[in-house]
Amino acid sequence: MGIWDNMQSRGDADALYALGISFATGTGGVAVDLVAAHKWFNLAAGAGLAGAADARQDVADEMTPRQIAEAQRQARSWLAARTGPRIGSHALAA
Repeated sequence: MGIWDNMQSRGDADALYALGISFATGTGGVAVDLVAAHKWFNLAAGAGLAGAADARQDVADEMTPRQIAEAQRQARSWLAARTGPRIGSHALAA
């Protein structure tokens, strides 16, 4: 993904949201993965991007509670692995 890797590694909300769209729709060279989509939308919402929480909820409506829990775990893990400035984790939710 090149530039997207760099942007998402910094916590760029637009890049995080774009990754959520890619995984939700199976575009951009990735397969549909609702857990990954939820994770990226969750992170974008945590970064304050308008609309990301709604997208996260739309994906969550198609997921099991276990899948949602895994997506949240992955989002927390992603945040914990980042160095430097961090996006807020207060908005990480279902």
